Amino acid sequence: MTPELNFDLDTTVDFLVGLLDTPSPTGYYEEAIAYTEKAFAALNIPDFSLVVTAKGALVGTWRGESASAPRGMTAHVDTLGLMVKEIKSNGRLKTTMLGGYDWNAIEFEGVTIQTADGRRYRGTVVPVNASFHVNRDIPKVTRSAETLEVRLDARTTNAEETRGLGIGVGDFIFLDPRVETGEAGFIRSRHLDDKAGVAAIYAALIAMKAAGLRPVQDTTILIANYEEVGHGGANGFPPGLAELVAIDMGALGDGQTGDEFSVSICAKDSSGPYHPLMMRKLRRLSDAHNIPYKVDIYPYYGSDGSAYWRAGGEARVGLIGPGVDASHAYERTHRESIEHTAHLIARWLLD
Repeated sequence: MTPELNFDLDTTVDFLVGLLDTPSPTGYYEEAIAYTEKAFAALNIPDFSLVVTAKGALVGTWRGESASAPRGMTAHVDTLGLMVKEIKSNGRLKTTMLGGYDWNAIEFEGVTIQTADGRRYRGTVVPVNASFHVNRDIPKVTRSAETLEVRLDARTTNAEETRGLGIGVGDFIFLDPRVETGEAGFIRSRHLDDKAGVAAIYAALIAMKAAGLRPVQDTTILIANYEEVGHGGANGFPPGLAELVAIDMGALGDGQTGDEFSVSICAKDSSGPYHPLMMRKLRRLSDAHNIPYKVDIYPYYGSDGSAYWRAGGEARVGLIGPGVDASHAYERTHRESIEHTAHLIARWLLD
């Protein structure tokens, strides 16, 4: 008999909003990992334990019905962001990008600068000489690290004054997420990649606990903190995994089949095809449980499943996730996509 699963989307979205509001540009992980660890621990799931690795990732171990073919699952909390590259002579900040995105996507975004000693200052990403009433050529300028700067909300007109605020090279800069939810069920925010995937895991855990279920196999859950720079999934898993599912955003756009209301299943990304047996299994489970899904290829994309394989992992790897529009910009998804992703996660854990 197929067990019934109920997904608490209100609680899941509350968790997601809190995670989106917790800064975590790749490399700055403590707050988001602590937030996730606290939320997962509060579920009080039997035979489920959590540890934080030396690298800073969160690893959950969930004892299953069997240990004959252990499994892994991963999603990442690290996001896009900036870092101070240079303090300019006018007191503004030249930056370097954390992760990969279009500089145009952050123009005029609000930011927070985190100093080494814990102070925080607000600012805005602006073009150099940004005023249209002064610089009529501003629309023609290509946006880049050279043509954008952070204007600080502090009284500073030179590098010495900015350094006096405690700001220095290497300080992290957080992009405002600007989270919004509404009655239509949409969630728009920066950093849904991949905090929506973490939320889908959270929803699956809640549903399985409420139903009194555990995985069929021992399962390791890695919440990674360096995916955006390519090595989040390179470690953190025990040897001998049989299967690994990476949960990351489904990339939407022209030529893609995915949408914001289904779970996306990735057949191939820039690292190559995912394992055909996992593809068949994920599609079979979706069909068997009436889970809306779309299969896609992501041409400019890599996942922690790819990182796991590159590091020598032997498990069969699949990649799924909620569909996210406008990836690596101001993103949007829908509650239904998170629910269907959580449902497929749970059915895979139970199969």
